[in-house]
Amino acid sequence: MSIKIENLTHVYMKGSPFEKKALDNVNIEIEEGEFVAIIGHTGSGKSTLIQHINGLLKPSSGKIIIDDVDITEKKINLNFIRKKVGLVFQYPEYQLFEETIGKDIAFGPKNLGLNSADVDKRVKRAMNMVGLGYEEYRDKSPFELSGGQKRRVAIAGVVAMEPKVLILDEPTAGLDPKGRDDILGEIRALHDEYNMTIILVSHSMEDVAKLADRIIVMSEGKCILDGSPAEVFNKVDILESVGLAVPQVTYMVKKLREKGINISKDVFTVEQAKKELLKILNKGRRASK
Repeated sequence: MSIKIENLTHVYMKGSPFEKKALDNVNIEIEEGEFVAIIGHTGSGKSTLIQHINGLLKPSSGKIIIDDVDITEKKINLNFIRKKVGLVFQYPEYQLFEETIGKDIAFGPKNLGLNSADVDKRVKRAMNMVGLGYEEYRDKSPFELSGGQKRRVAIAGVVAMEPKVLILDEPTAGLDPKGRDDILGEIRALHDEYNMTIILVSHSMEDVAKLADRIIVMSEGKCILDGSPAEVFNKVDILESVGLAVPQVTYMVKKLREKGINISKDVFTVEQAKKELLKILNKGRRASK
């Protein structure tokens, strides 16, 4: 299931004194099964972009083509598209409202017109996919849970619709370190185990470095960089010019290289740095024998 964004432009409040161009001739293609991160400073156009992908916003000009269907056409059935593209907003736990977790997750599938047996299957599958045991959690109130668990319930509610593409807008915002790590692990599992296309919007360069196979950088409504983590994070000057940074460990690696230590420049996570430093240490030990 491919996503093609062609010459996408969006202008808020066009013709008014508050007119603002949020997207400016954006061209992006995302293939089925990719894990893509979208990064950018506040106001760069990230949220506006993702809200076009499932038809929440209509472009001022340009096209969004999903599975060879142009969803910007006037007569298109957007409900059909929203079954394929699930969007999890920032702080989705604030949208929980049912008395039990099972009922909350079942809300979306019920609205698809599924019978109760199929709804139950989807709820069970979605809960297991996000790491919430069905038998243990289905009858609990979502308001008894931790922040990270509430976030997982909200994500499960979207996953239960069985989208082919899952878009997450700052899914770890406001969580403690354990909650953040748990959510990131479940998102990675959704991609790896179920071949779900993931589009992740994040301000955390560390999260992006751990998860994404491809990074899109937005600035002033334009896509200014698009490539692998190595390709993007090695453009330090460009990232810093638009108010972004690279992962903290990458700055450390840069300093080590400046001091003559032969460590790979393509290090963006703590795990990668650990492996590289152990490799250098072991090499030094062998040389001293």
